[in-house]
Amino acid sequence: MRATFGLIGKTAMALVLATSIGAGALSVGATAAFAAEKKPKEVKASYSKEFVAAAGPIQKTVTALDEAKKKGATPEAQKALLANASVELAAAEAAISTPLDRMAAGGWGVSIGGVLNDIGMRQRGMKNMLDSGMVPAANVTEYQFYLGNFAYSNKDFPAAIAALTTVVQANYKDDTAAELLADSYSQQGQHAQALDALRSALTARKAAGGVVPEGWFKRANLIAYKNRLGPQAIEWSTMMVENEPTALNWLGAGQLVREFGTFTNQESLDLGRLLLRSGGFQNDPKYVEREYIEYIEAADPRRLPGEVLKVAESGVKAGVLRANDPFVADAMSQAKGRIAADKASLPALDREARAGKDGRSALAMADAYLSYDDAAKAEEMYKMALEKGNVDKDRALTRLGIAQVDQDKFEEAKASFAQVGGARASLARLWSAFATTQARP
Repeated sequence: MRATFGLIGKTAMALVLATSIGAGALSVGATAAFAAEKKPKEVKASYSKEFVAAAGPIQKTVTALDEAKKKGATPEAQKALLANASVELAAAEAAISTPLDRMAAGGWGVSIGGVLNDIGMRQRGMKNMLDSGMVPAANVTEYQFYLGNFAYSNKDFPAAIAALTTVVQANYKDDTAAELLADSYSQQGQHAQALDALRSALTARKAAGGVVPEGWFKRANLIAYKNRLGPQAIEWSTMMVENEPTALNWLGAGQLVREFGTFTNQESLDLGRLLLRSGGFQNDPKYVEREYIEYIEAADPRRLPGEVLKVAESGVKAGVLRANDPFVADAMSQAKGRIAADKASLPALDREARAGKDGRSALAMADAYLSYDDAAKAEEMYKMALEKGNVDKDRALTRLGIAQVDQDKFEEAKASFAQVGGARASLARLWSAFATTQARP
């Protein structure tokens, strides 16, 4: 039985990537400009005679600029005063020989570069200030952040990485530091290192008891998905939905697990069950139509008629499916025609399952109970199937966990999901994330 919808494979992940952080570009923003206003503490040090002589012209230019600013000069007028500033600053930099020389030249570079919108000059200036060793210890991480900002905007990604790595490890307050670092790696094709950088940021933030911003998860998802890093894409989407369990995030995470996994109808069935319970179906119809159809096909009205009818009616009520569509109408008709007889057969099948020498009949009985929302009996039968053996252990453990979730036995469910391996491991991990979110107050 195949759907007649002609679906085109639209996924929620496409929407997540389109609406979260765009095409992946990051901007320095206003924070970098703040560096020009930061004044280092006064220290006792000396300038070299050579620097004093060489810095005369740039000192006069800076003084004139300060006066113009006080008088309200326009940006254009300020720039006009700096016509020779690049040459004057270069001459001063060439004469640097003491830490104070370097600190002064660096400050001029940051300030003048801000007026001229010369990011390279600002990067060089901030590097000189840090290399002088005269930035107060309490401000070093902040200045490293500015240096990384400037380097990133200047597309000097190795310098950005060098500056921002320690910033991120220090759990710096500005959340963009981690994304700038990750994107700097990614811009050089070092996508695994980019994800490692975000994980380092996440670890540092959690260790400090802080809240991990959703942007970090989205940035990691973007990098992993675009570069076909399947295991990492699944891992980060699962962590994201655990952090922010929205309907769209659930749908995107589920679709990633399937896209990078090896699913049969049995895995698709349990994914559909997760999307139904988590609210993943509560999204734009064009992103969930395919999911409803796959769920119905995986459940199959000939095997699980009660579940098929429940899902089909839910899709119609939500306006995603059309009751008069041939596929939907046929599935609902078959399901309705089988439910009464199917339910009537359950007592005899239950006795058969309990008497069985292995767990196959018990597993089938458990599947029937789960499809009719009888979670307690399903749990009993899945445990029996596992004890008797000769069954698909990973499938039985997954559904045992589902039955336990349905009874709010969240810790027991997580213990069941943790035992699942093979092709179902990532699906079970996503189910475990759902159990975690459901257990929260």
